[in-house]
Amino acid sequence: MAGTDEEAVAAADDALYVLTAALLTPAKYPSVLGDDYPEACAALGLPPVADGYGLVLGQDGEGARWTVVVDDVSLVAVAIASWDCGMDHDLSPDERTVVTALPGWPLAVAVAAPNVPAPHDPGPDITDAPLLTPPDTGAWGPAQRRLGADEIALQWATWREQVDDSAFAATGSSAEAAERPEGPAEDGRKDDAEDDAEDERNGTGDGRDTPSGGHSGIRRVLAEARAYVDSPPPLGRVRSAFAPGGARTLRADGPGWSLVARTDDIAFVLLDDEPGEVLPVGRGAELPGLLEALDQMAVRPL
Repeated sequence: MAGTDEEAVAAADDALYVLTAALLTPAKYPSVLGDDYPEACAALGLPPVADGYGLVLGQDGEGARWTVVVDDVSLVAVAIASWDCGMDHDLSPDERTVVTALPGWPLAVAVAAPNVPAPHDPGPDITDAPLLTPPDTGAWGPAQRRLGADEIALQWATWREQVDDSAFAATGSSAEAAERPEGPAEDGRKDDAEDDAEDERNGTGDGRDTPSGGHSGIRRVLAEARAYVDSPPPLGRVRSAFAPGGARTLRADGPGWSLVARTDDIAFVLLDDEPGEVLPVGRGAELPGLLEALDQMAVRPL
């Protein structure tokens, strides 16, 4: 059993009070853990198997934090779907499905089990395995950038209505919007005026190879996303999910960047080196084709 021993597994399984759960599959994984599925698995010391895992986060009878990894992905998926609909659902994985039990939690959990001690890490007398801790999202960086992209994907309509399409029409290309929506993080926000000179174009179309044409960060992101079409990246770097009206919500990540888009609409880009900024990208001449190509290669939920 990876990352732990039989004693630790027994301690976690003996009386686990389940608090929440998550999927760790190529098509759906906690993006805060990495830019792709193998990277997210590596954060937990797990091999990136094709079928993925279910993660069950809870406390034992002493209040210690445990993450139980199971290979019954469907069981966990049904529980999550039920909870999302406001329904009660007992998540009790069969011990035969348990892959390993890892001390700690890889994600932030705001609730605690009743009638047990407050959440704490298991002691060294139970396990000497490395403790899982949530990524630091207190300052802008890869984890917070990916969380920001998650928020945009979940609240697309709210973010989309902040973008004035006339800013795109004024340039005749897939331009970055002249007025950017407020980003998902306030700490470290840069003054928008610093990039005003770059707001005319985002580098698609005829201007993409012009050194002075457009926002260099957006040009880089679009170029790297185009490269994914010809040379597939690690599994999970590009994911496609349902969207209203027959469209798809695309999510792509790469070194220092995240992209969220609707196949029938625009895209948003977030960059590690631009704290708190959300950069809208208009459709222009090339974005629709790029999004279609990415959607064709993307991993989709079963």
